[in-house]
Amino acid sequence: MSFLKTDLSKSAGTFCVLVGVTGSVAALKLPLLVSQLLQLPGVDVKVVTTEHAQHFYNSEEVSVKTYRDKDEWELWTQRSDPVLHIELRRWADLFLIAPLDANTLGKISNGICDNLLTCVVRAWDTSRPLIFCPAMNTAMWQHPVTAQQVSRLTEFGYVEIPCISKKLVCGDEGKGAMAEVSTIVSVVKQHLPKPDESPEDISHPIVESPGTKDK
Repeated sequence: MSFLKTDLSKSAGTFCVLVGVTGSVAALKLPLLVSQLLQLPGVDVKVVTTEHAQHFYNSEEVSVKTYRDKDEWELWTQRSDPVLHIELRRWADLFLIAPLDANTLGKISNGICDNLLTCVVRAWDTSRPLIFCPAMNTAMWQHPVTAQQVSRLTEFGYVEIPCISKKLVCGDEGKGAMAEVSTIVSVVKQHLPKPDESPEDISHPIVESPGTKDK
């Protein structure tokens, strides 16, 4: 288990961002998102992925450690072993879920935790920021339950980066696309500590919702 302690060790002054990726086609932007987050000063990044999300991105293009459901079960064999979703929760200063698909949105809003990613969410320290970026087909976004579930997450104290309108991969045109990577990175940047602060000292800002300009 020593390799896990090495993987999740924290250097002084480092701001640790855990990126959660779920089964939306917008997951194909994961390599770009990770690379841009790593350009932020003092930021370290790890990824936790759902099984379905892996269908959309090339893992070889993701330059940081990625944790999967099987890692949770392979790591734990007896009572003294670490619990991965708790170790990830301890490591991260900020949890960014991008994209958050309709299925995982429904799970989180109802407290369901049946995979590694949703277990991290359920165990999350709500004094630390959790940012989510919805992404789904326009018809799914317009379903009445979606607004209820997004509202539930914001009631938990989580920060929404609203989806945008554009032509979707399925060919439909309308609202439901994940926010641009540059927008997401700019919101994360707002949560970074100032030079004279440590990650533990941050007073997390209230983030205004970005615009939803059509593309």
